[in-house]
Amino acid sequence: MRDLAALAEQALLLSIAVSIPVVALAALASLIISVLQSVTQVTDTTITHLPRLLVVALALVVAGPWMGAQIVAFAARAFSGAS
Repeated sequence: MRDLAALAEQALLLSIAVSIPVVALAALASLIISVLQSVTQVTDTTITHLPRLLVVALALVVAGPWMGAQIVAFAARAFSGAS
């Protein structure tokens, strides 16, 4: 039971660590777009979606191999029985 709890804790921490780069870049893109909108006084809410989508897609392309390697390494540790 203790091993299962430790494995669940590691899985949660891994999911946070893997998602942080993408979420942080999406938040940064939103912040930049919001500042640009407030400077130019453009209040259209649809303008923020395309740049954020492109930033998230680019972040997934760049960080995807690292994210996949982390998940595969965790799965290998989990199924081998070693923690």
